[in-house]
Amino acid sequence: MVAAALFAVSASRAQVQYARGQDVAPVFEGWERNPNGTFSMVFGYLNRNYEEEVDIPVGPDNTISAGADTSGDRGQPTHFYPRRQRFLFRVVVPADWDKQQKVIWTLTSHGRTNQAKGWLQPVWELSQDVVVENMGGGVPDPNNKPPSLTIGDVSTITLPAAATLTASATDDGLPKPYRRAPSNPDRDSQSRRPRGVQIKWIQYRGPGKVTFDPANSAVVYGEPVTLASKVSFSAPGIYVLRATANDGQLFTSRDVSVTVH
Repeated sequence: MVAAALFAVSASRAQVQYARGQDVAPVFEGWERNPNGTFSMVFGYLNRNYEEEVDIPVGPDNTISAGADTSGDRGQPTHFYPRRQRFLFRVVVPADWDKQQKVIWTLTSHGRTNQAKGWLQPVWELSQDVVVENMGGGVPDPNNKPPSLTIGDVSTITLPAAATLTASATDDGLPKPYRRAPSNPDRDSQSRRPRGVQIKWIQYRGPGKVTFDPANSAVVYGEPVTLASKVSFSAPGIYVLRATANDGQLFTSRDVSVTVH
């Protein structure tokens, strides 16, 4: 009985959720082969907070070490949304990259330093199926192609004005919508995301808070989808915003830079 009670206490502690005050941990997702012979190290992150969005500018607290490149800036995010964000960016290394050499992403936040180390070990090689399964897309469709995505022109703005960003996506109609099993018409019908394409905006970098209205489109199947969003900025500076079109299994992302005066 004592052992059971201690296990229950331990389990309850393990399930504690923190709204704020926790650190962000970088994550090495794996590596990919590129058509030109180079390799891409793929990274994401875990923001341990359930509500707090953390900002870590590029510098000593947010730096990437990759061979002879000592800039520390390899396109990593500086704005971190709560919880797990997967397959967020890639660091390209040359074709002759030493398989024992590592690309190291270091993040320091809320007094704690974490590192993710990427290297070309065979066990870490990514495939489309691995990406789909990790993104919760179910059984991969081998014929599926990522959606195409375009973003309209963005001009420089002056506060307190807001920007209007328009993103449009088309898809190949795969994967097809779920079909209910005749013997169990309600099976998973409430928990599964509807099949189709959805566009979503996020803040990737920037010195202030960004608000998107709306931040995402409806899920649309079988026809193009367009998302026009009013984007507000809390402070001047240079921002990087990212639109992602996701068909439920594969996704395409595009970044846009906005200068705010």
